[in-house]
Amino acid sequence: MSRLDLIQGNEACALGAIKAGVRFFAGYPITPSSEIAEIMARELPKCDGIFIQMEDEMGSLAAAIGARLAGKKAMTATSGPGFSLMQEHIGFAVMAETPVVVVNVMRGGPSTGLPTMPSQGDIMQARWGTHGDHPAIAFAPKDINETFWFTVEAVNTSEKMRMPVFVLMDEVLSHMREPMEIPDQVQTWEAPPIENPESPFLPFKEGTEAFAPVPIFGQGYRFHITGLTHRPDGFPTNDPNEIERKMLRFIKKMEILQSEILDKNPDMHYEKVELEDADVVIVAIGSVARVAQAAVEDLRSQDIKAGLLRPKVVWPFPEKPLKEIDGNVQAVFVAEMNQGQMVYEVERILKKTPVHKINQFNGMLMFPSKIVEAVKSTLR
Repeated sequence: MSRLDLIQGNEACALGAIKAGVRFFAGYPITPSSEIAEIMARELPKCDGIFIQMEDEMGSLAAAIGARLAGKKAMTATSGPGFSLMQEHIGFAVMAETPVVVVNVMRGGPSTGLPTMPSQGDIMQARWGTHGDHPAIAFAPKDINETFWFTVEAVNTSEKMRMPVFVLMDEVLSHMREPMEIPDQVQTWEAPPIENPESPFLPFKEGTEAFAPVPIFGQGYRFHITGLTHRPDGFPTNDPNEIERKMLRFIKKMEILQSEILDKNPDMHYEKVELEDADVVIVAIGSVARVAQAAVEDLRSQDIKAGLLRPKVVWPFPEKPLKEIDGNVQAVFVAEMNQGQMVYEVERILKKTPVHKINQFNGMLMFPSKIVEAVKSTLR
């Protein structure tokens, strides 16, 4: 059974997390994500979950990481300034291979910026925000239904890959309302239990990069967690061979994610709209993708064969569909609510096709007419 509700984006995110098994949320109020914390505070106690308001965003993510190491699926939510503060602990969760979901409802920046206005200025921060080499996974929903289901997938993917996963929303998506059928249950992935652990216990041994048990404190065995580069037993090392082994685990995670999840479910990775006969292609994510789809319809009504490529998982970036159109279309346009970020990934991938930027960064959602005029003026 399911029920039809008119719900807000932030509400869809919170409910999706709870349906996916999140039972711990730590957060600090920040516009435009605060409703996620409010709903978690209301709903988690109803399902034997825990909500805690922390003193800041650093403490919020630290608490969420600790909760997952104590056995509870965990999440936090924030916006640009808070996401900046979380970077150190994001790196810790990567190194410690601890599942946790971080929702970033993007707003205008830098600094305090535009608390109540939308932006997509954190796309590259989601990929490169912390120091050191490591991969990133980031979902980018475009509507309320996707916000719910992408949050579910973010929780499942984080558990499968033993690493933090981001959900990138924006102020428009977080506060708009749309009708949605909320299911009673969703499919979740549960890490297998650790039974009769070997001695010595090696929680980071080869073969545990993904789809593996997550060590939990208080279960009768000992293990070590650190942000230092470590051996398979979790203890720090300066051995070059062990360091390389640990760093290669991050690459292995992405290889498994690509081959076992994204390649088998391309509709989870990206959406293609009217690409079969397209002469020009627009690339966009999130709220701007909805605008871009309207622009595609407008352009086609004017006999310009336009199409849309929308990354659903923006990190790792979907290279395959771009390579398929490279050299087969006249131009690619990247529409973003920033000064140009995702465009650099598109330019990196495309070798034969001109790439053009369509940017807006005034705190307002882009209109379809802006994309239409940019395409027409380029083709003249």
